[in-house]
Amino acid sequence: MNADSLSSQTANHRFNDDLLGIAQYQQRKELHNELNAIAYEFLAIPAQLSHLVLLSDRQFISQERKLLGQLCDQYNTTPPNSNTNEFTVVMGDVQLRWERHTEYSTYTIYQAGSFEIPFEQPPIKRLPRKWLTCLPGEVLVATHIALDDRSRPKRSLNELAQLFSSNTVIGSKVAGGSASVWSDNQIHQDGFGRILIHDDNLRSRQVGRLVQRLLEIETYRMLAMLPLPLTRDMIPKLAQADHRLAMLRNTELINIDDEQQLLDELTTLAAEIEVLSAQTSHRFNASRAYYDIVKLRIRELREERIEGLQMLQEFMIQRLSSAMGTCELVHSKLENLSLHVARASELLRTRVDISMEAQIRDLLKSMDNRAHLQLRLQETVEGLSVVVLSYYLLGLIGYGLKAIKATGYMINVELITGMAIPVVVIGVFFAVRRIRNLVNKQHSKK
Repeated sequence: MNADSLSSQTANHRFNDDLLGIAQYQQRKELHNELNAIAYEFLAIPAQLSHLVLLSDRQFISQERKLLGQLCDQYNTTPPNSNTNEFTVVMGDVQLRWERHTEYSTYTIYQAGSFEIPFEQPPIKRLPRKWLTCLPGEVLVATHIALDDRSRPKRSLNELAQLFSSNTVIGSKVAGGSASVWSDNQIHQDGFGRILIHDDNLRSRQVGRLVQRLLEIETYRMLAMLPLPLTRDMIPKLAQADHRLAMLRNTELINIDDEQQLLDELTTLAAEIEVLSAQTSHRFNASRAYYDIVKLRIRELREERIEGLQMLQEFMIQRLSSAMGTCELVHSKLENLSLHVARASELLRTRVDISMEAQIRDLLKSMDNRAHLQLRLQETVEGLSVVVLSYYLLGLIGYGLKAIKATGYMINVELITGMAIPVVVIGVFFAVRRIRNLVNKQHSKK
């Protein structure tokens, strides 16, 4: 391929990415497709489905795609590509939909066709058991949903009691009265929950949306509950930390060593609280977001009461709001405790700084007094040095005069020596002072 041909292909590629000559954002189509993606399947009633939510790290996505590829090989269908996060495979009269989310994956198995007893032969039994055991992650949600055709009479309360193992049944009319939904919000012997839907007047698109909302409610309510065990474990730890903080606040401080020790203990307590906060803040924030989604999906159901039954909204909000209230309370307690410890540490640190400044001030004052005494001592030594030097210098002068007198000159040695005293003393004084000034100048330059 020559350079002109390569240049032509590059120009065509740029033209295709332009809109009226304006370059498009490279992920525009991806974002647009994400907004318009249909998250629900078009379902024909009657039908049954099984739904699994497995908690797993994002690192297992390649293994999940590989397992889906194995199913595709068995049914001669195209496997998922290496970048997809959702995939649907048709296996005869059964359809499997896989979706990968941030911290979990969902597997929903659909089977259209009439049935007499709901939940007796769920679609998940059509999948190979060995394949299911290879799925990475841990089951958080497992739900069977059965959709009764409108041509079939609604099931009686006795039938509902048998289907839900004599548990307390809750239910309501949804979608503006277009369908009836019943559940018991219990995990049955097979490890699955159960939801029964009766079609009263659902349109084709409403069926998939209704099922998707019910599945999201099941999924997100459990995800919202994830921090509850952790929250309960944190309650005694927070109480203990609060007690430690109260004890530290009441500690009597005598000297700066006590203040330093108290500051170290507060710093240790603050570090422990920050560890708790780091371990739980992400989970609390995610739980709050999931709870908001649950409330939104419940509102979208547009429930109407069935006489004698508790509505889904009443049951969900009553149970879930209590748990979320506990999580919010503990989260707020953790933030307040962290704030109080930070304030106590800041106040104590200020006190320590003031104490240290006072010690430094006293030390500087002591050093100033010492320097003053040293100066006085130095001046005294200088005075004595002048006297000593003058004494020896006058002695030398006296010896010189005596030598001159010995040569025959008539001089008065004592008189001349006496007259030389003030001259010598003054000269020595100024000489010593000059030497001291020179030394001080050299020291100041250094």
